[in-house]
Amino acid sequence: MEVIRKNAQSCEGAFLTDYAQDCAAFSWSQARTWMDGLPEGNGLNIAHEAVDRHATGPAAERTAIRWLGRDEGVSRELSYRDLAALSARFANMLDRLGVRAGEGVFVLCGRIPELYVAVLGALKTRCVVTPLFSAFGPEPIATRISIGAGRVLVTTTTLYRRKVAPVRAQLPSLEHVLVVRDDDLDELPEGTTELAPLLAAAADTYPIAPTAPSDPALLHFTSGTTGKPKGALHVHEAIVAHHATARFALDLRPGDRFWCTADPGWVTGTSYGILAPLSIGATLIVDEADFDAERWYDILAREAVEVWYTAPTAVRMMMKGGTAGARARNYPALRFIASVGEPLNPQAVRWGLDAFGLPIHDNWWQTETGGIMIANFAAMDIRPGSMGRPLPGIEAAIVRRRADGGVDPVATADTEGELALRVGWPSMFRTYLHEEERYRKCFSDDWYLSGDLARQDADGYFWFVGRADDVIKSAGHLIGPFEVESALMEHAAVAEAGVIGKPDDVVGEVVKAFVALKPGFAPDEALRRELLGFARKKLGPAVAPKEIDFQPSLPKTRSGKIMRRLLNARELGLPEGDTSTLEAL
Repeated sequence: MEVIRKNAQSCEGAFLTDYAQDCAAFSWSQARTWMDGLPEGNGLNIAHEAVDRHATGPAAERTAIRWLGRDEGVSRELSYRDLAALSARFANMLDRLGVRAGEGVFVLCGRIPELYVAVLGALKTRCVVTPLFSAFGPEPIATRISIGAGRVLVTTTTLYRRKVAPVRAQLPSLEHVLVVRDDDLDELPEGTTELAPLLAAAADTYPIAPTAPSDPALLHFTSGTTGKPKGALHVHEAIVAHHATARFALDLRPGDRFWCTADPGWVTGTSYGILAPLSIGATLIVDEADFDAERWYDILAREAVEVWYTAPTAVRMMMKGGTAGARARNYPALRFIASVGEPLNPQAVRWGLDAFGLPIHDNWWQTETGGIMIANFAAMDIRPGSMGRPLPGIEAAIVRRRADGGVDPVATADTEGELALRVGWPSMFRTYLHEEERYRKCFSDDWYLSGDLARQDADGYFWFVGRADDVIKSAGHLIGPFEVESALMEHAAVAEAGVIGKPDDVVGEVVKAFVALKPGFAPDEALRRELLGFARKKLGPAVAPKEIDFQPSLPKTRSGKIMRRLLNARELGLPEGDTSTLEAL
């Protein structure tokens, strides 16, 4: 089994160095002591832990957010003191509008400073906050605001005109729309109020009211690639897990220059793009612009990024150009790279070594878990393709469901089953909003059932197999699409691969692969035969694909995950609708 030995640069000063010892010594009660809590014992509030406690201490003048505008040379810096004052203004403004604790505040913006101010200010008032992905169309926006009964929406004039105005009549709960001007039109859209004057008129201090750790704080929606999106509700105590997991899984330290490329409209972009790094006292690098490989290399070098958290889709797009772009710069500050969103193929881990001199560390978690649960740590050998090992405080197991609704842990190594987590970590979601029965079905015998199939090797590393509903059943074999996709991506011609089970009268399903090629390779019959043979040699005849279709690109969710459901639709000749996007990068 291939092993990439732990990197000395990443290990130096790491929070987690002796895995067994550190796990045994850790407890969530200990992690709660890392939080200050509200003054006078008034509970626990995310915004206080992320901003206010730094703004009144030695880190007050440290840069909290370094914002890089879409246009070259445009930037803005906010210290922790600045961010505390601006978020206090937003909180006071909500109070003046009569918005109460527990009501929904939605934020539909690109990566602009006002987004961060709004999220933190609304958390100070104990509202339930939902950042929305700015590339959503009108209907996904309306669906989410309706489910969350949003009373306030913060957006830009452009986004409002294009995406909210067409569905405003469908949103009876939406009372206040606060807009940031980003166009040259003199008139505000009808039914909106400009945000800037309201903030300017508000006081810049805000005493946060008593906040119970179990008070609702964040409403995150699953991507909704199949059926109606689910609203996973998280509480203020989630900040305990955000903070601890960023220390352990991302090796994030006070003062680090940290870049999370995930859009704040997704849980990664909120948990690790805003809250966790601020709670630690890091400096956020925030880039407003869309993905561009050369720009990203420049940012990593010029901004002296120390910890970089990105997505496999972005890594694959960078891999298409080889390593020349990355190697043209120097990154003396960069010590740790991590990835999340979907499993990281082994060749991406190796590409990190070739491009940056550092491996890319995969980790695993879900919207429902609220924070990283399994990771490849800085001071741990990497087994490329593995998700890593559970974080301190997290008990993970492979289980099999019983007919009576219970589960049995699987004791044998390398046996496939469902990945489950023992309940009780602070960022665990507390319900699916308005879908309590659906929520209860996620749990059995004090285990959270993830719906992901995986296996655990003899050394405790977990390996992703696939979603339970994605597994291919062929001639009695259970085949995980990810394993086949990873094997195909080992070939020099393959940029991306998506694998499905094609119905077959004889064997049930045959493995079919859809492949997007790197520039310079022709999608001809000779390459098809070469890829079939390559996969057969690596995987064996029972697992290797029997058919390969070449595609210019593969359909993805807006968070960058390959949509096998749409690949199935292509195979069956069904309508796909709007398919792919890379806008979340």
